[in-house]
Amino acid sequence: MPGAGLGRQQPQGGLGQDGEPAQPRHVATATDTGVVPVFGHNDEEQEGTARPRRPGFGLRGPRHLRHKVAVEQLAAIGVPLGDDGVVIGTDAQRQPAVLGLSRRTAYDVLLIGGLWTAQVLALRAAGTGARVAVETGRTHVWTSLVRAAGAEQQCMTLYDVGHVPSLGPSVGSPVVIIRDCGMKPPRGRVTSAPWQSVVTLLPYLSPAAPRLLQTSSLVGIQRVSPDESAHLSRTMRLPREETEALSTLGDGVTLWCTRKDRYYSLTQPTDAEAGLLGNARRLD
Repeated sequence: MPGAGLGRQQPQGGLGQDGEPAQPRHVATATDTGVVPVFGHNDEEQEGTARPRRPGFGLRGPRHLRHKVAVEQLAAIGVPLGDDGVVIGTDAQRQPAVLGLSRRTAYDVLLIGGLWTAQVLALRAAGTGARVAVETGRTHVWTSLVRAAGAEQQCMTLYDVGHVPSLGPSVGSPVVIIRDCGMKPPRGRVTSAPWQSVVTLLPYLSPAAPRLLQTSSLVGIQRVSPDESAHLSRTMRLPREETEALSTLGDGVTLWCTRKDRYYSLTQPTDAEAGLLGNARRLD
């Protein structure tokens, strides 16, 4: 039955109380923005003054004084920055000596020295995130190091001489190849490339040394005989005092040199390296 139990409901667009058509509260127009006006009082108008609006910001948090420092105090908060790479020891000023092996250009390093230094270099290169490939004819002297360094990850692998595959170096996965191939290392199947450096170990000078000295970007020299010192002096243009010092260098001391620059570094093992490789030594 009409009106039984129901309130009076006036449909939109129907008749009003006086019989005239009821007007809707909002009529859409051609310029309508879609925002429905709100009928009522404005709280900000009641307060008398409108608060400034900050569109895009939420609630205002606590206010603190800005951190300020005087100009003469800037040096106290300075952070020393140096090269990135493998820390191979300390220099004459007892500052870290860093060897950058991960480069965007091909980089060849020749180390005329002992196996101990080459193994420390390989271990620390793996610690920087590089994949280390060891090309060697004496696998037995590298096996324990590879197992200790790799753990459950293949960060260091062994290859026979001449059997190093393409390793796909990239900026996110650089490669360091350690060539421990004796006194007469053959030409490598895989050469240096962007993000792939090659470190060749020579125990002493050999017939292959002149070629490697000419093609290497960096040469590391440990203790050698006086005759070898004289030969290296002519090739690397070493001054007289450094030429005489090469035959008296202590264990763990290396002269790193190019045609223009030279510096000494002292490599000392960490506790973990000493437990795995022993103390620094020139002879194997």
